[in-house]
Amino acid sequence: MPIDQSLPFHPVRIAVLTVSDTRDLAQDKSGDTLVARIEGAGHILADRAIVVDDADLIVARLHRWIDDPAVDCVITTGGTGVTGRDVTPEALARVWDKEIPGFGELFRWLSYAKIGTSTIQSRATAGVARGTYLFALPGSTGAVKDGWDDILVSQLDSRHRPCNFVELFPRLMEK
Repeated sequence: MPIDQSLPFHPVRIAVLTVSDTRDLAQDKSGDTLVARIEGAGHILADRAIVVDDADLIVARLHRWIDDPAVDCVITTGGTGVTGRDVTPEALARVWDKEIPGFGELFRWLSYAKIGTSTIQSRATAGVARGTYLFALPGSTGAVKDGWDDILVSQLDSRHRPCNFVELFPRLMEK
C-alpha cells in the first residue's frame, strides 16, 4: 500500500504485552521481534510486560495502559489459540468499546498463504478502548512478523493512503 512521503510521520506510543505461562523477558522472542519492528518503524515503545494466561491479570494490565495518556496502542502476543488457557481475546473483549473484526479476518487471510488451514486456530483480534487501539496477535514469532509486517506497519503509519488508524486518533472518543 502506498506511503505518501510528502506527509509527516507521527510516531505511535505502543505498549507490548506478552501473554504466556512459560516465558520471561529473556525467552520472549516474539516480544523481542515485535519491539524491534516497532522501534525500527520509528514508533515509541511505551512499555512492555509479560503476564500469565489469566484473563483478570490481562484485563488489569490493559486498563492501566488504556488509562495512561502515554500509551496510544497495545499489541499483545500469545493466548489467542483455542486451548483452555488461551484467554487473550476474551480479556480484550472485556475492555474494548468497539471491536475491529476486519483485523482478525485479514490476519487469518494473510496467514493462510503461509500456513494453510492451520490459520483457523488463530483468534487474532482487535478493538478500541477509550481511545486506545488494542491488537492481539498469536504468540509465535512468525505470527508476530505477519501481523506487523503485513498489517500494522501500514495501518500505524500516518502517511499510509488511502487511510490509516493514526489519522483516526482525534476522533476515537467522539460521541
